[in-house]
Amino acid sequence: MSKVSAWSIAAALCLMAAGPAVAYQQEAPANADVVAAAPSPRAIIRDARAIAQPRGVEELREVEIGGIKQWISIRGRDRRNPVLLFIHGGPASAEMPASWLYQSPWEDYFTVVQWDQRGAGKTAATNDPALVTPTITIEQMTADGEELVAMLRETFGKDKIFVLGHSWGTVIGLGIAQRRPEWLHAYIGMGQVINGQENERIGYAFAQGEARRRNDAQAQAELAAIAPYPAADGAVTFEQILAQRKWVIGYGGLTWGRSDFTYEQNARLLSPEYTDEDLAADQYVGASLVQLLPGLTRLDFGDVTRLDCPIFLFNGRHDYATPSSISAAWLETVSAPQKQVFWFEHSAHMMQFEQPGKVFMHLVRDIRPIAERAGDVAPEDEPGVGE
Repeated sequence: MSKVSAWSIAAALCLMAAGPAVAYQQEAPANADVVAAAPSPRAIIRDARAIAQPRGVEELREVEIGGIKQWISIRGRDRRNPVLLFIHGGPASAEMPASWLYQSPWEDYFTVVQWDQRGAGKTAATNDPALVTPTITIEQMTADGEELVAMLRETFGKDKIFVLGHSWGTVIGLGIAQRRPEWLHAYIGMGQVINGQENERIGYAFAQGEARRRNDAQAQAELAAIAPYPAADGAVTFEQILAQRKWVIGYGGLTWGRSDFTYEQNARLLSPEYTDEDLAADQYVGASLVQLLPGLTRLDFGDVTRLDCPIFLFNGRHDYATPSSISAAWLETVSAPQKQVFWFEHSAHMMQFEQPGKVFMHLVRDIRPIAERAGDVAPEDEPGVGE
């Protein structure tokens, strides 16, 4: 494989390192007939999460974006609340199927939109990959995001919405913030990507340091074998990336205190929005990566020194998939109407799973007030429709 800058395939390699989700088996219980008649786990979760409020919204919708059918879920207990668009990572690692683990509290304060990008999840399962794969570029996917923001503003009658990008999704999200700041209450970057070469250098140094500290001879040998990493021009081979990511993930640089990613992969098996066919669309991750790599190797937001909308960073203290020190230093150079870094001391790259309560707290306490000041929230003490 040709030489590439490795940060761009971090999330997909995380999935590869985690391996497939485990299918658990057990002996049939004595009351097997009763159990067989019980609702499926997906149906139970779907029913438990049902939004019954009269002004609520709970939709799983196919929409046309960028000339293809793409899927979004829209959930909130009062459609008058501000809209928050979550742009998932990967590339092609849809957030929708595991978001049920943490998202429900958000829905009291936001109308939350999960979007399966082209080449990912339900969108991948719906379209012909032979036609869509050639269109997977940074420019097209940023344009898709821009189009979706415009659609959501019109659908909900909003002048502005919130955009939250995670990992690869921060590339799209920051692009939207640059292009359409007047459409955003604020942009939130979670695991923000800034500079690919520095990303690899710091992640490699972390893995080396942990290997020495733990006296892990196998890790030390495998990491030494890929030196220098990255090369002077920032390039690395695919095999080098695999070796580096293996140990970054294994030492908790993706999820602090965990050596793999199976907890998220297994949660997808219970997704109330997904079918088995949708889950099988993970096979298209590789195609998305191949298409995006040429642009991602050149990507560097270091020269972005001004944003015309508020920006917040959610940074995991132990994140070595997209090392937080890079984005924190970058934000110091940025001029914006409002900016702040929120540190997650017990998280790496997956703080929505690692510290979900703290993510929720910052969204409501520190970020939603921007919409409150603009009058873009539901009245808190107003009786519900029909009460």
